[in-house]
Amino acid sequence: MTSQIKTALLLGVLTAVLVLMGSAMGGRTGMIIAFGLALVMNVGSYWFSDKIVLRMYQAQELTEADAPGLFDLVAQLSRNAGLPMPKVYLIPQEQPNAFATGRNPENAAVAVTEGLLRLVSPDELAGVLAHEMGHIKNRDILVQTVASVVAGAITSLASMIKWGAIFGMGRSSDEEGGGGGISAIFMAILAPIAAMLIQMAISRSREYLADETGAKLAGNPLPLAGALKKLDDYAHAVPMQGANPATESMFIVNPLSGGGIAGLFSTHPPTEERIRRLRAMAGR
Repeated sequence: MTSQIKTALLLGVLTAVLVLMGSAMGGRTGMIIAFGLALVMNVGSYWFSDKIVLRMYQAQELTEADAPGLFDLVAQLSRNAGLPMPKVYLIPQEQPNAFATGRNPENAAVAVTEGLLRLVSPDELAGVLAHEMGHIKNRDILVQTVASVVAGAITSLASMIKWGAIFGMGRSSDEEGGGGGISAIFMAILAPIAAMLIQMAISRSREYLADETGAKLAGNPLPLAGALKKLDDYAHAVPMQGANPATESMFIVNPLSGGGIAGLFSTHPPTEERIRRLRAMAGR
């Protein structure tokens, strides 16, 4: 199954969970409210999420005079991808990392940390930037924003259902098709867990796809593989100051990377598997 098909199916399941949550909360009326809530949140995220996250990490927009080599790399990769030149930002962080943002390719931005520019070689930097251009080309920013917003709506509805059950405001099992009290409480407990797992699966699928797309844009998968190894090692040793868990899926490697059980719930696939796939691409 391709990453695109898998993502579409996962988004469909996530939407279905939201509909069931609305039904459990208030029958058909609840379903309409759930869709309305998701629509409003999606529109807001679509238009303003890029500005919010760039401001969150104090990213400064660069001009070509500020970093001519970096601009040349981004411009070349943009031409390879058939995309407009995105804006380029520098993040004042020691942790080597990068992300792409923007509501569409015409309004995209690529942000890199100071630590990334100091750590990697020019070829590895091209691999990292190609990965981010891959996200823009595949419109992953929109996909991940929708997934995050729908998952957030599910969590909010779950909280409302639980408080409604506590204060006896639940609907009867037959009113407007709404669920019974016990089923609603079970839904309120299980739905946020399911939403988190689906969101993680979507994020991991898009990372694999961006690796593949980026390797093709750069013309060689091995520099990206080498960069991922360096970035993953440094993510464990150099913390991202003020990192927000809500934005961790945007970065090329998890800025809050942790081993052990925490790795099972990471928004990113295992770096070792990403490197293995890239090396396999090079072998082909």
